Order: sequence, then structure tokens, then C-alpha cells
Amino acid sequence: MSLATLLVLADGRLPAGGHAHSGGLEAQVAAGRVKDLADVYAFLRGKLATGGLVAAAFAAAACARPAEWAELDAGLDARTPAPALRKASRAQGRALLRAGRSMWSLPAAVVPASGTAPREMHQPVAFGLLAAGAGLRPHEAAVAAAHGSTTGSASAAVRLLGLDPFAVHGLLARLAPECDRIAADAANRSADPVDDLPAAGSPLLDIGAEHHATWEVRLFAS
Repeated sequence: MSLATLLVLADGRLPAGGHAHSGGLEAQVAAGRVKDLADVYAFLRGKLATGGLVAAAFAAAACARPAEWAELDAGLDARTPAPALRKASRAQGRALLRAGRSMWSLPAAVVPASGTAPREMHQPVAFGLLAAGAGLRPHEAAVAAAHGSTTGSASAAVRLLGLDPFAVHGLLARLAPECDRIAADAANRSADPVDDLPAAGSPLLDIGAEHHATWEVRLFAS
């Protein structure tokens, strides 16, 4: 493993469009459910335990067995009931592949004989494939995916609520041990059949995403 490679893949400054998404936070702020630093911490912790776990598990599985990416993508689609979230995930997956392919090659099992890029896929699956192409292991893919499930929302919280960025990043530091635990659990399940991978859901995020998609004015795409 290359720690430097892992840092490049997990860097929030990677031009993969993550800055345009709040991870569902904008809708929850507008609904009055997230109002201050304590609420942001609760939101991030809940997101890590649900969407973060699912993203980490599918990223680890895609890294471990890239030839099964289409089956994994279908499994993740089934775990994403909100059309708005499916659209956002695939948009981020497309952007991630575009950025990642300029640095690493996708595993040979993923690229069609024509050499063209595969169809759009969900962001965690794309993340796992890039991790494999970069020579990382499933555990590293899981750590980066779990961490990434909270960083976008944390960054958005600063803009949406005018919070102290130092305090918000302090929340990410508090969540680091939980992030490690979730990533380890996800990596340990990277060989599980698709139907047995985690399916933790967040109904309020699903509902919020559908409402958010109808707004004419918004700061974030999701």
C-alpha cells in the first residue's frame, strides 16, 4: 500500500465534483432539523453509520473484485430508493472516473474490448475500481469511502450555517475512530455476495433529496 496514493484518492480537492454536493445536508438545514454544531455532529454520525457503511462496503467489494462491478452497481442501485440520490451518485461516479482515469488505469476486467469507458456507475463502485487501479487494498478503499461520506457534508455545513470551520473539522476528528471501525467492518465483508452487503438506509435523506431536487434556487446539487 502507498499511503501517499491513498491520500491522493481521498483528497477532497480531487476535481471530482464533490464540492457541489452537501450529502443531503442542505435539505435538512432548510427543514430545520440541523441548526447548530451539535446537530451537524449528529447528522454526520448518522450518515457515517448508514450511507457511509454502505459506501465503504461497496467500495471495498469493488476494489476486491472489480470484474463484478456491474453486479455491485445494480446492488447499490437497489439500496438507493430516491431517484434524486441515484442521479447524484452516478453524476459523482462519472466525475470521479474522469478525474481518476487521468491518474490511474482502471482494472482490465472493467474496460470493454473497445477500450471505451464503462457506462455510468455509482460513486462508491467507481471509487473502489479506482482504488484497485491505484494498487490499494479493499481496506484502504473502505477507509477513504467512509471518510468521504462525511467530509462533503461537513464542508457544506460551514457554508450553510456559517459555522467555525475549525470546530466543524473537530467533529471529523471526533468521528475518526468510528470511521475506522466502520471501514474495518466493511473491508471484512468485501467478499460477501452482493445481496449480503450492508443495506442501511436513511429515509429522511431520501425524502429530503426528492424535495431538494425540486428547488429552483439551491447552493448544492444534492
